[in-house]
Amino acid sequence: MANESENNLESTAGSEEGPNNASWELYLERKNSLLGFLHSQLDPQLLQYHQSKVEHLKRCYFYLEIEPKQTHFRDNNNAIQLVEVLRLIDPWELQKMKQLGKTQTEIQLSLLTELLEQLERGREELSCYAETCEAPAFLAGWHWVTQRVSELLKYMETLVSVEVPGKLYVKQQLVSHSFQGGLRLPSISLSLSVKTPPIFDPEKSSAQQNSARLQWFTENQESDLDQYELECELLIRDSRREMGYGRIQTVTSNTCVVHGLEPGRSYKFKIRRSDTGFLVYAKWFDSIVLTTKPMAVQVVDRSARPQG
Repeated sequence: MANESENNLESTAGSEEGPNNASWELYLERKNSLLGFLHSQLDPQLLQYHQSKVEHLKRCYFYLEIEPKQTHFRDNNNAIQLVEVLRLIDPWELQKMKQLGKTQTEIQLSLLTELLEQLERGREELSCYAETCEAPAFLAGWHWVTQRVSELLKYMETLVSVEVPGKLYVKQQLVSHSFQGGLRLPSISLSLSVKTPPIFDPEKSSAQQNSARLQWFTENQESDLDQYELECELLIRDSRREMGYGRIQTVTSNTCVVHGLEPGRSYKFKIRRSDTGFLVYAKWFDSIVLTTKPMAVQVVDRSARPQG
């Protein structure tokens, strides 16, 4: 579709102007071609779709993935065993790869934001050009239009490719030669994977007098074996954190009951994925505020008097 739009614009650019009626027909042809490009390649709903996708990526968790997971290794007894590749990787080199993954993720998200801004700006420029320019000025600036369209098509192509996390380019030797045991190890590939953030379900989260039940979900309903960190903070009336109180617990489920809360108090709960050792980027977490039920007040009936 992108190539078709560019070819249509280029074909109209090659037309020659003739008498006035021919110029007018050329103007209409080129204007319709430009409007067709705007409605297909830079449709506002399409740009909004990519905007939502980028905002979602900014809330996701990025992890370092190592392939293969296992390889054959010769031990001190000259026996060949199947071992985890992670055990053979230099921990210092692994930390450097995690930092590289974090840097690459930050660059990726920054680039996506910049590309969307360029596409929005380009659509505004071309829409204004098509709506306000009279025929002579429109035809005179057609070369600029074709150049701008070509740039925007490249921006869109880059946007789509960058929305998917890619491989990390490794120059260092991750496995020391002393660990290779005379065997030729397979090529180790590092890449980035994405997991969606956990989000509280407000309809299924509630507080009792001394406890609160929290439930959360992820968009793709991942395995219940995933680990999460649930943080609980006691709030004072102006919603600031109360000094000296807070707890964090690890949960391997999508539900948790927190006990030991005070009646009639507000608590802020935060949920995030646990750092399993391969997390390289995470900036966003979901939160919810729940208020425990007040303690029941016993009413004493003073109208009843003891029999004398």
